[in-house]
Amino acid sequence: MTEELVFDQEEVRVHGFELYEGTQLDVRAVISGMPKNVKDGFLLEEVAWSRFGHAYGSGHDVPERLTRLRSPDAETAGLALDLLWGSVVHQGTVGSVAPLTVPFLLRIAADPSAYGRAGVLGLAAAAARRAHWGYGTRSTFLRVATQELLCDCGGYLMNWSIEASRNAVTADVDLLLPLLDDADSDVRTSTCYTLATASGEAGRIIGALRARLIVERTPRVSASLVLAVAELGREHNVAGTAVWARALWADPTQPADVRVAAALAWLCLVNDPVPDDLRATLDVLVTDGLADVLDDVPWIAHVDDNGLDRTLDQMLNNALPGVLCDDPWARLRLCVAVPTHQRRDARPPAR
Repeated sequence: MTEELVFDQEEVRVHGFELYEGTQLDVRAVISGMPKNVKDGFLLEEVAWSRFGHAYGSGHDVPERLTRLRSPDAETAGLALDLLWGSVVHQGTVGSVAPLTVPFLLRIAADPSAYGRAGVLGLAAAAARRAHWGYGTRSTFLRVATQELLCDCGGYLMNWSIEASRNAVTADVDLLLPLLDDADSDVRTSTCYTLATASGEAGRIIGALRARLIVERTPRVSASLVLAVAELGREHNVAGTAVWARALWADPTQPADVRVAAALAWLCLVNDPVPDDLRATLDVLVTDGLADVLDDVPWIAHVDDNGLDRTLDQMLNNALPGVLCDDPWARLRLCVAVPTHQRRDARPPAR
């Protein structure tokens, strides 16, 4: 494939991003035009990788990494996944090449024999949402995209990249929905986080998430199902989502993980003052044991190491958002290296 088209930052400064809108330098157009046989057959040579970029330059090296990610050798696949994470979604910045990886990442994750399927799905989800590290406020916690203009390391409009990734997720909903029943609870959790980014099919996805919630017995997954429903409801203005969330957190027959997740969801779906009965409910339900579980729910994990504490503090007490560390990248490395149960600090009260 010829790679003669080049994104020109100087031209954008003069004419704006509209210059490239709808062209083959608009990654949204490239994703929408990607043939199904290319995706299903992993015809990576048919994709214009070099036309787009990541944190370290051209995306020409992405197809080799995707190929290695499919390796039956865990070390080879694991290294490829690490390299993809470090480049196409670098420190929360979604590179313009990232959306092109999403259809292939989803197909790898759908293969039961693939390595690191939950992490592969997590990368697809990261390409399809605005990072919210340190932000657990009612207005930011369940926000997929943003109206604020954001650019990646190469000056490309990140809003387009996120939108393209969300469209790619929507196009492959049929691949993702069966993963809600996957035997691996980590895969089910990551599937929730990925499905919540979809730009369409909201009603169908919400129906599947709610159906799974009825039979789900793993607390981390149940909480993720609730938050995914709420995020889709908020993003797509689905009527009745807030009523549904309130009914869940107020229902004493529901498990604590569902009720706490529903309380967080409801707070993000309405502008009402925090009611006393919600505060009282959380005071009873939020224990160290529950927090150890919910801190690993993706939405909460991206707020802070002690994510549930920090999220509740921001939502209930209007605490200032932001990562409580001078070096957030050191904190993130610590989170990866040390198991959650070994990182638990003294827990402040929820109110």
